[in-house]
Amino acid sequence: MKFPDGFLWGAATASYQIEGSSLADGAGPSIWYRFSHTPGNVVEGHTGDIACDHYRRWREDLALMKELGLKAYRFSVSWPRVLPEGKGRVNEKGLGFYERLVEGLGEAGIEPMVTIYHWDLPASLQDRGGWANREVVGWFSDYASLLFKRLGDRVRLWITLNEPWVTAHLGYATGVHAPGMRDIFAAFRAVHHQLLAHAEAVRAMRAEGRGEIGIAVNLGPQHPASPSEEDVRAAERWDTYLNRLFLDPLFLGEYPGSILETFGWALPKGWEKDTVKIKEPGDFVGVNYYTRAVVAHDPRDPFLRARQVRQEAPHTEMGWEVYPDGLYEVLTWLRDRYGGPRMYITENGAAFSDRLEDEEVKDEARVDYLREHFLRAGRAMEEGVDLRGYMVWSLMDNFEWTFGYTKRFGLVYVDYETQKRVVKESGRWYSNVIASGEI
Repeated sequence: MKFPDGFLWGAATASYQIEGSSLADGAGPSIWYRFSHTPGNVVEGHTGDIACDHYRRWREDLALMKELGLKAYRFSVSWPRVLPEGKGRVNEKGLGFYERLVEGLGEAGIEPMVTIYHWDLPASLQDRGGWANREVVGWFSDYASLLFKRLGDRVRLWITLNEPWVTAHLGYATGVHAPGMRDIFAAFRAVHHQLLAHAEAVRAMRAEGRGEIGIAVNLGPQHPASPSEEDVRAAERWDTYLNRLFLDPLFLGEYPGSILETFGWALPKGWEKDTVKIKEPGDFVGVNYYTRAVVAHDPRDPFLRARQVRQEAPHTEMGWEVYPDGLYEVLTWLRDRYGGPRMYITENGAAFSDRLEDEEVKDEARVDYLREHFLRAGRAMEEGVDLRGYMVWSLMDNFEWTFGYTKRFGLVYVDYETQKRVVKESGRWYSNVIASGEI
């Protein structure tokens, strides 16, 4: 399969997962700094204090990107590194780091794709309620505007929020992620305020008159475990909650009806007045795809009366089924439901049990995983999906949130003791794909 010339082949990372130096040069703490330093939250007590030491080794990592032949690099800005209190005073040393990185990418001929928010909210703003406080809309818009002004002349592609569903559900509803809350009212305020914040940031960028901006959402097919009406409805509930909760308001100007029936009472008072403001999809949709779910009705589940059913199939180290067809399903569903928007795959990849032996990492399973997903993406493009690029997750092994350093997603192996980097077999294979444009 041949991909078009100009297709943006790249890789992705996130600030707290790779940078380390969390409080260096005047940076403030983030909610993930606090969360990971709280005993019991992360496997083996791991934190992002050092991670991949990218804050100090970014030139070495940029050389790796050039070696791989990346056409694009998606990274996120650490909000508290730039604004230690979340608003007001700018930390020039922190912002300077991203200015140097963007300049280096430009010199290397690599397109930067900048994510404004990838989960590391300044702790000082969480003390004021975080995403559950409507004031966060203004805080985020001001922060985004600062980045547009300082980096906008060198950055064309912007992403407002990474996986806002994860922020709301895992961060505020179940407490699995930072800030570790279990409050359904806070969770749906976080949903609503992220939608408003995204829309305000899009308008702020358009006021600048340059660049393209979108949002990165995690999507996955929700298949019923059986043809029974109960299982079909359980899968529909999860599909609405996961796949439509953010996209329907952005594209259609309304929350899904079943969401309002089930959770409308948890939305902030007067939410209806904001629907016109929220209807702002931006210029493209970023698709983060990893797996599907097979869903069965379960009356014991207090949330959506549903549970996932594990399939007899290959799974990654995360316990996620390897299901490439799901990427094709998601891309064509977006095309059909929302009028064929421009898209980028902003994350897709897999964790496997990589081993460094004789200075090599033979990760054939990851090569197979990526090949099959690339082919599904190409098939979707042949059927009219407007897909412009593909960011593999991840450039390098890193801090995998609550799993710490126990899961490896990278095209590049990282020895966390020595910080030595080794390009894996998958990285070399991907480099050939980028050079030829063929699978």
